[in-house]
Amino acid sequence: MNFPQFAFNNVKRNSRAYFAFFLSSAFMVMIFFSYSVFIYHPGVASIELGTNSAAGMKIASYIVFVFAFFFVLYSISAFLKLRNLEFGILMMLGARSGQINKLILIENMLIGLLSIVTGMSFGMLLSKLFLLLSTTIMGMDHLPFYWPVKPLLITSISFISLFLVISIFTLLFIRKHQVLDLLKGSVKPKKEPRVSWLLSLLGLLLLTAGALAIRKQLSPITLLVAAVTGIAGTYFFYSQLSVLGIRLLKLSRKRLWRGTNLLWISEMSYKIKDNARMLFLVTVVTSLACMASGFILSINQANVELYKNSPFAMEYSIYKPGKTPPDLEPIHNKLQNAKVEYTENKIELISASIQSLGKEATQSIDLISWSQFNQLTSKMDMSEVAPLSDKEAVLLLNPQVDSQNYTINQKILLKVQNDAELMLKEVRIPKNHPMGQYSSSLLIVDDSLYKNISSSAAKYTRSYVKYLYKIPAWDGPLPVDTSPETIITNELIQWSRDSNNTNNQYISILNARADDYLTTKQGTAMLSFIGIFIALIFSLSSASFLFFKLHTELNADKQMYNALSKIGLSVKEMSASATRQISVLFYIPIIVATIQTLVVIRPVLKQISITNVTVPVLITSGAFLAVQTIYFIIARSRYIQSLKKMMV
Repeated sequence: MNFPQFAFNNVKRNSRAYFAFFLSSAFMVMIFFSYSVFIYHPGVASIELGTNSAAGMKIASYIVFVFAFFFVLYSISAFLKLRNLEFGILMMLGARSGQINKLILIENMLIGLLSIVTGMSFGMLLSKLFLLLSTTIMGMDHLPFYWPVKPLLITSISFISLFLVISIFTLLFIRKHQVLDLLKGSVKPKKEPRVSWLLSLLGLLLLTAGALAIRKQLSPITLLVAAVTGIAGTYFFYSQLSVLGIRLLKLSRKRLWRGTNLLWISEMSYKIKDNARMLFLVTVVTSLACMASGFILSINQANVELYKNSPFAMEYSIYKPGKTPPDLEPIHNKLQNAKVEYTENKIELISASIQSLGKEATQSIDLISWSQFNQLTSKMDMSEVAPLSDKEAVLLLNPQVDSQNYTINQKILLKVQNDAELMLKEVRIPKNHPMGQYSSSLLIVDDSLYKNISSSAAKYTRSYVKYLYKIPAWDGPLPVDTSPETIITNELIQWSRDSNNTNNQYISILNARADDYLTTKQGTAMLSFIGIFIALIFSLSSASFLFFKLHTELNADKQMYNALSKIGLSVKEMSASATRQISVLFYIPIIVATIQTLVVIRPVLKQISITNVTVPVLITSGAFLAVQTIYFIIARSRYIQSLKKMMV
């Protein structure tokens, strides 16, 4: 038997241990290759949004590759630690360090090459489906299949280099150990976990600082502070706070001596301390995936609600209105040809600004007269405003734009030719602005005050006209690209853009709720598609991390349970104790990641006026929990089965 055959037999004999690592690596290669197939497709550049989609997938492929580096590095290190005894025996039999290094290099490259070949093979089989699925979800024209020579070369070179570099790097792990240390393997006696009260307090302070930082006004500095303190605090949570919590749990002797609690609680203090780095890594990865998925789901949900709560299908704003009335015939003709009933509501607005008394900051608003607003309330499903005096006003805030706080009876300064001091009789904050997400907040004033401001050519104001179109036939299902609402409004949007190029009498902008909805949906669809596969990689890799750690500790646990079975521990008690320990390792990262996601994502989305984040985060966490449960069942079954063989 030559040396390569010896290495091959080693891999073959340890196939069960290497299977999870091989599967995860092959899956990462497949995703990286699939992204490359899309990025380098010859037809991408000619498709609308193709370049942006390719750029997004290129960033995703970088993320996959960087994560693959750390995943492979961790996995190989875990397997090498498990084989300490084997390497020690080989060195006692006369194997030189160079031969051990050669053996490790051949084994790692063998697994790596098998992963690359398997991943690209499945990627080739699924490439047509991937192209079809990606273009469909992102709303692009379908891309035909092509022979991906460049993706094959890039994927092969990238991952061969990755496995080679990591294999060479991990050789240092063997060199720094003496033969005696290797022979002890993983059976060296464990020291009792120590906890530092100072580090525990530091971890608690870091987590608190991260939660407070994210609640401040968003900026690169606050995001950096929140990320650094949150990640550092998470590490101290596992390495210090969790062990401290178990130690406090052991203070209750009544609870500790009940059933097998003494066994699994005592073991958990060792396992959490030993696995602090792994649990920290799994939690960070899961948190990032949950945050990204929860963010996208929240935006999608807010986008749907915004469309459903928008009463007007279109709004046509005309700036610089002159004496000549605008040409609205194209709009009328389009709607009449489509045979839909509609109502056209013309309102006159004045762009101005308001300022809270005693404060310097000003806020842009639109002035509207009391009578005009009350004419629209029935169409906007809002209550009418009671009559106002010339010193009173009602403020209708746009929650998507404004973040300043206004209260009833608050005095404000209306910045016009002669500044007017007004008292807010009422402040309304609808869930969505009835005139569109990009509309300014409305300040409803008395008709006489509005007329005076309109006729006085104030230097701080600008008058414009807005036509609102209520179309009941379109207040139904969400629009798609082929919906009449989408087709007609897109044609009118293009007409509005063209008319500005040919008519200099006024500037016009036509906005449609269907266009806003589909634009946002298309943007999040690309992120969703990319994020799904990255989340799958994170989930599969996290489960692999846990499986590797269980496998490395299996020999020590076998000896412990074998000894306990001799003094009366039953198979049922062993199964219950081991199940509790495994479940803690599998489910604690999900629970911590869910809490972190809610803490982080809620204040971030609140600053862009998205408040309903609990349901999307719970849906995302539930999906991760379901997948993790499948991994847990598989890992527990194999783990318990191995331990049963050692029971007397």
